Amino acid sequence: MDAMIAPGADGAAQPVDAANRRIEGAGTPDAAWQAWGGLADLPAVSAATLAPPGRCAIIIAPHPDDEVLACGGLLQLLHAQGTRTLLVAVTDGDASHPGSTLLPPAQLARTRALESQAALRMLGIGDGPSAPRVLRAHLPDGQVSTHLEQLQALLIQLLRPDDVVFVTWRQDGHPDHEACGLAATLAARVCRATLVEMPVWSWHWAAPGDKRLPWQRARRLDLGDDMVQRKRQAVDCFQTQLHGDLSNGQAAVLAPHVLARLLHPYEIYFI
Repeated sequence: MDAMIAPGADGAAQPVDAANRRIEGAGTPDAAWQAWGGLADLPAVSAATLAPPGRCAIIIAPHPDDEVLACGGLLQLLHAQGTRTLLVAVTDGDASHPGSTLLPPAQLARTRALESQAALRMLGIGDGPSAPRVLRAHLPDGQVSTHLEQLQALLIQLLRPDDVVFVTWRQDGHPDHEACGLAATLAARVCRATLVEMPVWSWHWAAPGDKRLPWQRARRLDLGDDMVQRKRQAVDCFQTQLHGDLSNGQAAVLAPHVLARLLHPYEIYFI
């Protein structure tokens, strides 16, 4: 996707150029991000502030694994504070290995759903009455932007006033992430829900201090060592994404340099 339409600060639609947010090569090294003091200087935020008691948290994951990569720590904290949580799995992630004979789309869809279930259990939140409810939208992987109205309509049916919607940032760089962010932004506005956006691929194409990121909205959620360890173990459940595919020569989707930027003792949220 070369461009998309996103709502501006005043609510009007604004053209957004995606050409400068390409996910190519190895991206910005994690060492560069860690050497930058800007992340440590971000205002801290708590899970109770992000999702106050009594409010429902809606987690929108474009693909199976985004719910862990973006907010695996937050999910643990929400569970601990008793927050009702709904996970909306937008796609089945069945297009992650194009042309593969080892992982064809139908098998990927089944396997990635199981990986996501295992990851939630690894986080310690996958079982029992307080486990997140999961809704699978089954939209086409890689084509969420062409089903934007369908996703928006689904979210409008789900959301209630005062719900808190957590979704990938509408300028994250991946077309599906951006489409989910846009649909959630529009639906939250209609339903009077609170929107919180989560950068995932932004750490790849952006650079420390990058003015394209809304640092004024950024908040840092600090995680304990045990929470980070559980998040790492949950990521290990996504085996389809952690290894290359010999049948088509594709490298691992979640290569070590990608994970290095996402597995820290904090998570960043745009509020």
